[in-house]
Amino acid sequence: MQNKTAELIESAKNKFAHYKALSETHDEAAIREIMLEGFPELQKKRMGPMLALPTLTEAFNAAIPYFEAVGMVMTVVDISNPTVDAVLEIQHLCPWLEVCREYGFETPCQVICELDMEATHRAFPEMKGEILGRIALGQPVCIFKYERPARSCRSDESPGGS
Repeated sequence: MQNKTAELIESAKNKFAHYKALSETHDEAAIREIMLEGFPELQKKRMGPMLALPTLTEAFNAAIPYFEAVGMVMTVVDISNPTVDAVLEIQHLCPWLEVCREYGFETPCQVICELDMEATHRAFPEMKGEILGRIALGQPVCIFKYERPARSCRSDESPGGS
């Protein structure tokens, strides 16, 4: 696990360094687009198999072992209703807080979480995401809400299929 945690932190350091270097010559909108290049495709590859599961609750529960392997603690809460398949992803730790400060960022949100959220939406346009809570802003946990039409309401299913 320690090796995977170190890889995660190293990857974050690279993102912060790249973002900081881009900030010398680009505005926020341009930086965002540059940082997102290729990211939606990566998210599709990473998340696609899990999101193919019948519900977001199943998909996000399947991701828990990955987060645990990198030292994070994640809870999944199903908030679905008959027309919306929805989940809260609750992260109890933020491994990027220390790293972001090394690179002069007050919070890691714009470099890590907000870009992840946007890449996910671009990879899966039917899915909406929102950040509801941020440890970096003094809240006890980070809370991410994801939603998509319930399986019975989605147009990507064949008639009568399940």
